[in-house]
Amino acid sequence: MRLGILSKGSRIYSTKRIREAARNRGHRVITLNPLKCQLNLMRYQHSIYYSGRKVNPPDVIIPRIGATLTNYGISVVRQFEILGSKVLNSADSISRSRDKMRTLQLLAAEGIHIPKTVMARNPNQLVRALQLTGGPPIILKLIEGTQGIGVILSETRQSFESTLDTLWNLGQDILIQQFMAESKGRDIRAFVINGKVVAAMKREAAAEEFRANIHRGGTGRVVRLSSIQEETAIRATEILGLGIAGVDFFDIPGEPIIIELNSSPGLQGIERASGVDVATEIIKYAESVLEEE
Repeated sequence: MRLGILSKGSRIYSTKRIREAARNRGHRVITLNPLKCQLNLMRYQHSIYYSGRKVNPPDVIIPRIGATLTNYGISVVRQFEILGSKVLNSADSISRSRDKMRTLQLLAAEGIHIPKTVMARNPNQLVRALQLTGGPPIILKLIEGTQGIGVILSETRQSFESTLDTLWNLGQDILIQQFMAESKGRDIRAFVINGKVVAAMKREAAAEEFRANIHRGGTGRVVRLSSIQEETAIRATEILGLGIAGVDFFDIPGEPIIIELNSSPGLQGIERASGVDVATEIIKYAESVLEEE
């Protein structure tokens, strides 16, 4: 199998692990920086050039599209789809997962539990927004963002209003979201591949931090999911159409409350916490996708 990894950095842990796992299973691998891909279009013709040379589309593409290059990266993924490459997360599914509001709309419509959420743009609506979400304290989120970037905890009404005013004046659309005090600084990530949870970890935030993301200094340890947690994580990925996803939900009793889905979840934290060779599981999924032809 000829495998292509779309990644901005060939030395990133996740990229290296996927490349290593592919080679260990006898596959040829190329790593392509999406920003160096030139997309050419003419009537009935599509092509991709990389560093001045035409790319022969790989059999399977594994997109590792960071938040800083979402739009261009999605266009690159879609071009490979048109050229006949199988992709483990489609351009459309990545687009859905990157828009936090769209993700929550889709999940809520299918009965998945999510935090109480309001999206507004009028200062006159803020009192009602606080009433609906039970704040302050309250969570503010940019529509796009990963690794905990663009997530703000406002602990007073004054900070809530001033922060929103600043972000609105910068042209940002913001989600106003319920703060789950009982889960402050803790969450659970389930790593789902092809409709199966292959690994899971409980994440705990660093001192004085409310975000549990590993990239924000959080730590992870292996956790065993309940059947309802596992079923909810799998169903959430199916709703968004993702073949690979990190599904995050609050670490609280009862039915899982989904926080978000990450279409390019990091491997370092989950592999170290769980001891699972997640990279090899991704390659096995790529093999199965190709065998379906």
